[in-house]
Amino acid sequence: MDPGVRRDDGTLLSDQRESSNTMEESLSAPIRHPIAWQDESFYDEAALDTELRRVFDICHGCRRCFNLCDSFPTLFDLIDESEHEDVEHLDSADFKPVVDACTLCDMCFMAKCPYVPPHSFDLDFPHLMLRHRAVEHAKGKTSFADKELAKTDRNGKLGSMLSGLANFATKEGGLARPVMQAVVGIDKRAYLPEFADLPLTVKAGPTIPRPNPDAPGFGRKVALYATCYGNFNDQTPGDAAIKVLTHNGVEVRVEHPECCGMPKFENGDLSAVASAAERVAAHFAPLIAEGYDIVPLTTSCSLMLKFEWPLMLPGNAAIKALSKATFDLSQYVVLLSKQAGLVPIEAMPSSIAVHFACHSRAQNMGPKAMDMLRLIPEAKPVLTERCSGHGGKWGIFKQNFDTAVKVGRPAARAMAKDNPDFMVSECPLAGPHLKQVMELSGVEKVPDRVGHPIEIMARAYGF
Repeated sequence: MDPGVRRDDGTLLSDQRESSNTMEESLSAPIRHPIAWQDESFYDEAALDTELRRVFDICHGCRRCFNLCDSFPTLFDLIDESEHEDVEHLDSADFKPVVDACTLCDMCFMAKCPYVPPHSFDLDFPHLMLRHRAVEHAKGKTSFADKELAKTDRNGKLGSMLSGLANFATKEGGLARPVMQAVVGIDKRAYLPEFADLPLTVKAGPTIPRPNPDAPGFGRKVALYATCYGNFNDQTPGDAAIKVLTHNGVEVRVEHPECCGMPKFENGDLSAVASAAERVAAHFAPLIAEGYDIVPLTTSCSLMLKFEWPLMLPGNAAIKALSKATFDLSQYVVLLSKQAGLVPIEAMPSSIAVHFACHSRAQNMGPKAMDMLRLIPEAKPVLTERCSGHGGKWGIFKQNFDTAVKVGRPAARAMAKDNPDFMVSECPLAGPHLKQVMELSGVEKVPDRVGHPIEIMARAYGF
């Protein structure tokens, strides 16, 4: 098995990984099993119910994850408030709120759980929640709103074509928001991203600067995977990345073959995710052969390409090659600085609050945004390791929005407490959500923007 875990230098660890987890039974490094979504037994509801009860019983006895997502408090209250105070006598239907509260952030597996494999308890809570959703999806129980929101490429293309109308409809406080809440369940208070007039692949193509021939990194090549959000919505990180990389000698092109499938992954639509993985890997294969590194603009997409796809299709050579060639954006800049060096950066004596996004942490590469910002002379980045609470599309629904704000409040307060000059997050959804949480929580100094750390690098270079 190749779990697809990566060292800082970009090489894969085939059967081990660095981790801060303490193993109560074994000193071996944690591993992750392939997702057996193509096996008939994966959808066996009796077997799934048995596994849910086994894992929930262990989690109830441990409780280390009580302060992560809302799944664990929901689970613990469910058991504690039941007649027999055990998992055995619970109704299986009562498990659904626990599953629905999971945002697949992977933090329980990566940072908290002492019982992940190779421990004999063999716990992988996020992938168990994924299996439950896959069973529900196979039975046609995925909601209409979840299915339609997961069609991100279609939505992005339509939104860009009709950007004026779309942005008017999705604006906070707009007349259309109560209707959207009533029809599809999107909370009228939740921030929704605007659509760009043109996709980044169209807009950036003719304007990408030639690589700086005097830079130490001259000769390197990067294909920026625009991702749905970076292509159709917030293009600021993409623009900043292009400027920083080309200034440092890197030849850049922007590609968006299609969505990585994370929204459908959240729905349990694993067949659709696997199909997308095969097509995207085939698209990037010739570029990888030409020496291009693949750099997604969104941490969730990096996570999918590096880890989830190889676990879904472990025998696919193109997906394995793509995993090896993929780097998160901050990770790539740090690697460039170590291997080739960067063009000198002017001093920028600024304080920077850095949100360590869950899907960045889940890549097991360390806080690369912090490492990158430390390359700026006199910059003072400070890390916040708390969940934003957004959870992809999860946090925009009416039944989840208040919980998303509650979960995100500690992170928002930690970032704002010292009145930093800038606030950033590598997750493009977490940033605006944290800004909104600050507004709703009465934070005195709310920033105009909580953008990507690459934007600070671009500012330091004078762009």
